[in-house]
Amino acid sequence: MSALDALDDRQREAAAVLRGPVAVLAGAGTGKTRVITHRIAHGVETGAYSPGRVMAVTFTAKAAGELRGRLRALGVSGVAARTFHAAALAQLNFFWPQLAGAPAPGIVDNKVRLLGQAAEGLRMRLDTATLRDAASAIEWRKVSMISIDEAAARGRSVGRLDAAALADLSRAYEALKDERHRLDFEDVLLACAGMLEAEARVAAAVHEQYRHFTVDEFQDVSPLQNRLLELWLGDRRDLCVVGDASQTIYSFAGADQRFLLEFERRFQDATVVRLETNYRSAAPVLAAANALMHGRPGALELVPARAYPAAEPPVVTAHDSDAEEAAAIARDVAGRIAAGTPAQEIAVLYRVHSQSAALLSAFAAQHVAVTVLGGKRFFDMPEVRQAVLALRGAAVAPIENGFLAAVRDVLRGLGFSDEPPAAGGALRDAWEARRALYQLAEDAPAGTTLRSFGDELLARAKDQHEPTLQTVTLSTLHAAKGLEWSHVHLAGWSEGLLPISYATGFDAIDEERRLAYVGITRAARTLCVSWSRESARAQRRPSRFLEEIGSGTLRESAPRATSGSRRR
Repeated sequence: MSALDALDDRQREAAAVLRGPVAVLAGAGTGKTRVITHRIAHGVETGAYSPGRVMAVTFTAKAAGELRGRLRALGVSGVAARTFHAAALAQLNFFWPQLAGAPAPGIVDNKVRLLGQAAEGLRMRLDTATLRDAASAIEWRKVSMISIDEAAARGRSVGRLDAAALADLSRAYEALKDERHRLDFEDVLLACAGMLEAEARVAAAVHEQYRHFTVDEFQDVSPLQNRLLELWLGDRRDLCVVGDASQTIYSFAGADQRFLLEFERRFQDATVVRLETNYRSAAPVLAAANALMHGRPGALELVPARAYPAAEPPVVTAHDSDAEEAAAIARDVAGRIAAGTPAQEIAVLYRVHSQSAALLSAFAAQHVAVTVLGGKRFFDMPEVRQAVLALRGAAVAPIENGFLAAVRDVLRGLGFSDEPPAAGGALRDAWEARRALYQLAEDAPAGTTLRSFGDELLARAKDQHEPTLQTVTLSTLHAAKGLEWSHVHLAGWSEGLLPISYATGFDAIDEERRLAYVGITRAARTLCVSWSRESARAQRRPSRFLEEIGSGTLRESAPRATSGSRRR
């Protein structure tokens, strides 16, 4: 069986081209990771690629782990699936001792703390929020390949720090870092690029090692990452980039979609394949997404691959206050769960973290357990680490009642029970984590032992392949990128929240529009959008993006009345 057999016509077209520059313009839900992995597998099975000479670059360690896992499932091992930073750091650690005769510098473990120490040396009194903003400004400057003096000349400031003060702080930070023989994450990319530019033998070794490159989420590449990619490539052309300009949501951190949009101009003989068949969402959801992005640069026209019965247009609901909006969302979700929808198939997405407070309170009142995305990683939770150690420890003793019973006994010894504790709080979080481990054991193939199960959990932890908790997900729009749920609520679609109040220029509003698009395309079956007319400080208007989508695509709905509702 060929690696191309499981692909549709467009996916197969993209995966079959193994040489030369290739751009896969992959819309939301069109199977881009499938194309990447099957393309690499096809190259290996045909002999065009040697796995050890393939580098697949991603933007998160979790995505890299997913790539490795999918490639293993296709019978391919040995491919370097890494983030830009991980690949650059590996090269620095290998070549630096050869060039300098000493180990490579260590990595700064807390940039904000080091900035605080630099500020103290300058007798600046800065709070933590300002230091965090200064750290973000420094990160943006470096990945944009802009010097301290150039950034100061542009007048870039941070809060109470004007451009000159930020420049002074930046210089003090760099001096302190050099004094301690440390690099920050952006320095890793800069140092690797500098090494490749200055040392011909290092560049030759890297060029010999890696012949074929694939870059996922290419719309999020920064100028520095693009420069490093050019140095890795040298004069070769075996590059495949995959991305969607409509999902560029990290421009504030230096991402520049022009590298994707101008790929055909740079490589005029490039093979370009558009993936527009969406395997995730119902037609009404895609209609809203297409309407929002109509006419935007690089926008793809998504077409549904599946027909959901009785699919309805997305619903828009207005509420009198944030609290009433949160309560209405929680009631609707509780109703869905009571009607049989698994909690893990539901998500509530919002623009900023502060919006989660009212939602957490509302879900607690409905006794619905939730998980806030972006918190501690599953395998880093103390309860999970404890359970994994206990399961591996139990593997040394003989099993009397079978594998699943042994797992249940170990977890019960740690506090697991058949019935969950009351919703909310640390006890419920711990119970949900242990239940997720038990679910993994239930889903394990026949013949699984405690030892092999423990090994599988360690491999999952390394690849950040986390199980799905049976809870409702609360998440910012940024953190939700790349994920999907059957039923999605988009909260806070009012001016000032989406688009956010500080997004004032054309480019900033365009980024907010793309963020809204990402939120819409997370939904598979149903999409509910809501906003509130009043905050603690001011009256609000509905988001301009609702008007852009149009009333013909959305269905307005009145909220269910409650005893505390106010009428206007």
